[in-house]
Amino acid sequence: MQETRRAARQRRHRRRLMVGTTAGLVVTGLLVCLVMTMQSDREEDAGRAPATAVANSEETLPPTSPGQKSSTPSPSPSSPTPSAGATTPQASPTPSASPSSAAPRTAPATPSLAGRIRPQGTYQGVATVYKAGVGDGACSYGPSGDMMIAAMNTTDYETSAACGAYVLVRAANGNSVTVRITNECPLPCAPGQLDLSEQAFAELAPVSTGRIAITWSLLSPDTAGTISIRYKTGSSPYWCGIQAIGHRNPLARLEVRTGGGWRQLARTDYNYFLSPDGSGCGGAIRLTDIYGERLTLNGIALRPEAVQSTGVQFARH
Repeated sequence: MQETRRAARQRRHRRRLMVGTTAGLVVTGLLVCLVMTMQSDREEDAGRAPATAVANSEETLPPTSPGQKSSTPSPSPSSPTPSAGATTPQASPTPSASPSSAAPRTAPATPSLAGRIRPQGTYQGVATVYKAGVGDGACSYGPSGDMMIAAMNTTDYETSAACGAYVLVRAANGNSVTVRITNECPLPCAPGQLDLSEQAFAELAPVSTGRIAITWSLLSPDTAGTISIRYKTGSSPYWCGIQAIGHRNPLARLEVRTGGGWRQLARTDYNYFLSPDGSGCGGAIRLTDIYGERLTLNGIALRPEAVQSTGVQFARH
């Protein structure tokens, strides 16, 4: 009887051990699964984090654009004084072909070499009047025997790019006159405004009127004569200023030949092209008009203030 009780106690003890062991194994398995799940979540989170950071950095990067620089040529101390006496204008130019608003010192490297004043464009503005004296002006051409001349407003003057241009001016009354740009009309002259010599203004209306509405457009006239070249006072093999005179069409570029090829010179607001280090001074010169025609000039001596004829002229358009 006693043996029977002992055997029963041993069987109960073994069952308790087996249950405890089984429970322990179950708990251990659950813990292992939990640890593995947490580890997997951490790895997945760690894998997502860099991608999120990259996406955020791309969204917050600001757009970039190249900087733009502009330059203004320094006028010569001996530059002529622009026209004066113009009154506050009211009109603005409305060309049929919208001109560029940029004002480069040298001609742009584009198919169209024209600046603000372009062929086949009609511009609106006002005409005012000034006493032109002997006809000299900011373009530095000197006295003029032909007083059918005008001063272009500063915006359309465009660092002397308008110098030498022939312009047909029309008034509302049907009168018209062709003028050559020899001067600059400073502020308050507005875009589209022309300040005419008294002689030119009188072709449109009485000079006493002082101010009238006009339209105007660029011409390529049937002019007599050829282009001349003049070196500025003080020019030498170490520095020179070069000017073209009498060109039929507005001048877009002036280049000089150097050891490294053709060099484009910067244009000043007093209508000379400068070689600050003297390269090309006294050598071959190449002129390009706004239509793209090139004329190469040889044999022009480096003689300051001498007006030297070239015997050539741009084609008519």
